[in-house]
Amino acid sequence: MKLVAGLGNPGSKYAGTRHNVGFDAVDRLASRHGAQWDAAPRGIEALVARWRAGDTVLAKPLTFMNLSGTAIVGLLQFYKIEVPDLLVIVDEVQLETGRIRIRPSGSAGGHNGLKSVIGSLGSDVFSRLRIGVGRGDDRRDLADHVLARFEADERSVIDDAIARAADASEAFIADGVADAMNRFNRKDEPDPGNGKPATSNGKSEDN
Repeated sequence: MKLVAGLGNPGSKYAGTRHNVGFDAVDRLASRHGAQWDAAPRGIEALVARWRAGDTVLAKPLTFMNLSGTAIVGLLQFYKIEVPDLLVIVDEVQLETGRIRIRPSGSAGGHNGLKSVIGSLGSDVFSRLRIGVGRGDDRRDLADHVLARFEADERSVIDDAIARAADASEAFIADGVADAMNRFNRKDEPDPGNGKPATSNGKSEDN
């Protein structure tokens, strides 16, 4: 069984913001496969949707970004899913808008949602898919940037990135993280988790 968790902030106030592209990606997956969102079991603060005959769980933690790890650990425990079968989807300001990047492990790279997951799991060895949302104007506060919505001229780019993130998630579910990396990572793209340029097999140079 696999768990694909998109991170974001709940509520209409945050819908469509840069910080919520993880939610958008799992919403795209659910829509593609006719999976319906329901409240998570046992009071876990998340929405879940199941597909592939129930062997895949999609999730949107409702704990707000900085506490996402609590919900993810609860879901892993309830569904008896192993950490290698977890994929976390997040926004990434260190990637150009529209780029996506998959890694099997690594640091949080400054992302508070990933920090929460790492802290709750006690490990950074889990797969993560970053969707580039750009940094924007360096003079602008970073929190304001990620909580803002995309500009009109970015909309088609980010829609394409969300679709490719859904494609990459399907590859992870069907064939594992190595296959997803080989198919969807660009070899010349730096990895926000460790700052190293990637090699042609999607791994950073120090791996």
